[in-house]
Amino acid sequence: MPKKPSSRAALFAVPAESIERRIYLIRGLKVMLDRDLAELYQVPTKVFNQAVKRNKRRFPEDFMFRLSAGEGQILRSQAVTLERGRGRHSKYPPYAFTEQGVAMLAAVVHSRRAIETSIAIVRVFVRLREMLARHRQLSHKMAALEQTQKKQAAHIATIYEMVEHLMAPSEVPPNRRIGFVTEPDR
Repeated sequence: MPKKPSSRAALFAVPAESIERRIYLIRGLKVMLDRDLAELYQVPTKVFNQAVKRNKRRFPEDFMFRLSAGEGQILRSQAVTLERGRGRHSKYPPYAFTEQGVAMLAAVVHSRRAIETSIAIVRVFVRLREMLARHRQLSHKMAALEQTQKKQAAHIATIYEMVEHLMAPSEVPPNRRIGFVTEPDR
């Protein structure tokens, strides 16, 4: 029987939808940005990034990378509401963390909230991967059905042509009478 979560654990629960909104597709990878992760972990982005920098060896480029200035600008321009004021936005592009990087964060940010949030995020990544796999399987099945339908349509067209040919009136001369034929009198 599964354990019932304690009331304390329930306080840390992060809705999956909140996590899904913060997953971006950048450079062909599903990633989360440092500022979004810091918000989920309820720590300032600066503190979050300092913890990551102190553990730089845990985050190779396939776990974490800094966005280019252009990528950062594109993401920033997509935000509808930007806070105004000095120091509200980083002058550096954000870091992007892949699924593996998010899993590694639990070892770097040492709070119960961070650990449980990392687990929730990894679960969302896994669910998204499963959904993508199901989508691919469905896509392959649809392609196979399409091919089968095309073959069947070709067979039906051939059968239809044969039936039309059989139904068409033939140009066969009238039947000759069988038996002895006498010539008419003249």
